[in-house]
Amino acid sequence: MLNIQRFVCNMFQENCYVVSDNTGECVIIDCGAFFPEEKTAIANYINDNRLNPVKLLCTHGHVDHNFGNRFVYDKYGLPPEHHKADAPLMGSLGSQAKAFIGSDCVETVPAAAKLFDDGETITFGIHKLGVISTPGHSPGSVFLYCEEESVAFSGDTLFCMSVGRTDLELGDYDSLLRSLHLIADKLPDDTIILPGHGGRTTIKDELAHNPYMKNAVSYND
Repeated sequence: MLNIQRFVCNMFQENCYVVSDNTGECVIIDCGAFFPEEKTAIANYINDNRLNPVKLLCTHGHVDHNFGNRFVYDKYGLPPEHHKADAPLMGSLGSQAKAFIGSDCVETVPAAAKLFDDGETITFGIHKLGVISTPGHSPGSVFLYCEEESVAFSGDTLFCMSVGRTDLELGDYDSLLRSLHLIADKLPDDTIILPGHGGRTTIKDELAHNPYMKNAVSYND
């Protein structure tokens, strides 16, 4: 089974996840660690549980989800892996930080070890995460879906009873609706959704109560 530990990070209350299984291998998803105590908490969890980080995965290229990339690279030697369509955003993390918090405080890291695409499979330990492209919040936003465990990491595409904003650079509301329609069709109702901000939810609950998801199901462009 998967062991999933959430760390709420930075001034935007972003969710970083450390995901492991009984092999001891783990992936770090969306390391938004900004403050020293956040980095320490993540490192201590990994050390205390004797985990071996093998990948740093990014659901999209916004700075609040990537503040900790340099920390992960320095500590574990892992450059970020992300969808190829968000390469421009990943290259502008410094200017994003300047716009959002008034400081270009993002240290550069080496280029992505891998630019993944829709339908690819990411493996670690004895588990697999399928990449589902969900553009809208950003062009390269993705769901990372573990079918075996019926859990998906949704980034900022889908939140509990809400969705990610589309008024940021390269955002597109119609694309987001198409992505939500795809997710509603593709994932079983009992799929647990672990979003980039806020608490967990399920596809069933979102279909029943999230007005954006309801609109997406009937969306036809």
